[in-house]
Amino acid sequence: MDKKELLRNVQLGKLSVEEAAEKLTGFNELGYAKIDTQRKERNGFPEIIYGEGKNLEQIIGIVTVLKEEQKPILATRISSEKGRALQDTFPDGSYFELARCFVLQPVQPDSETYIAIVTAGTSDVPVAEEAAVTAETFGNQVKRIYDVGVAGIHRLFARLEEIQQASVVIVIAGMEGALVSVVGGLVDVPVIAVPTSIGYGSNFQGMTALLGMLNSCSSGVSVVNIDNGFGAAYSASMINQLRRKK
Repeated sequence: MDKKELLRNVQLGKLSVEEAAEKLTGFNELGYAKIDTQRKERNGFPEIIYGEGKNLEQIIGIVTVLKEEQKPILATRISSEKGRALQDTFPDGSYFELARCFVLQPVQPDSETYIAIVTAGTSDVPVAEEAAVTAETFGNQVKRIYDVGVAGIHRLFARLEEIQQASVVIVIAGMEGALVSVVGGLVDVPVIAVPTSIGYGSNFQGMTALLGMLNSCSSGVSVVNIDNGFGAAYSASMINQLRRKK
């Protein structure tokens, strides 16, 4: 709720002066969490719930407050057990098991621009789905282009035109992370690389892919943390939003 709407609700008698004063602090105190109610005004996107480390009661409490404050609501890293419970508690929401995300009140897409999400292998898809669900929740069109890694590079070329027409590309790969350098050399839009922890021993749970991506010789490539599909989608959404404003 922005400040003008807040004052309007006080004027209409929907909020007391005390309730309005509490909301003007910019956060909602729950004891176990301080919910940032003004993040969208500052950053363009609302607060997101990181589910790991929070118990079900805490997540339900946070969602209950956010439901009155913002759209959309996204909770990431939600286990299947917590996801089913959230779905029961908030039946108008959706739990995406592969992405481990719970979504309530998503933003509807308002543009034909899209984010291309490209994976090297099928094993990278859970990270890709976290990115895809995040991007879609924020109102972006998404094209999923999965399992097109360098071991069979003709698969990539078969989808190259779709990738090149995206406003931003997220490339997700484990092993040695080579796919991002190939894609980065074929597109004229920003590329966000996501290293994954997929690979044999010397992949070192994603460190090899991370270092390979950081050392990419392709220009226009930026890199997020290992398995951070959410972070890649957040940045891609900001870029896509700028493209839509042109």
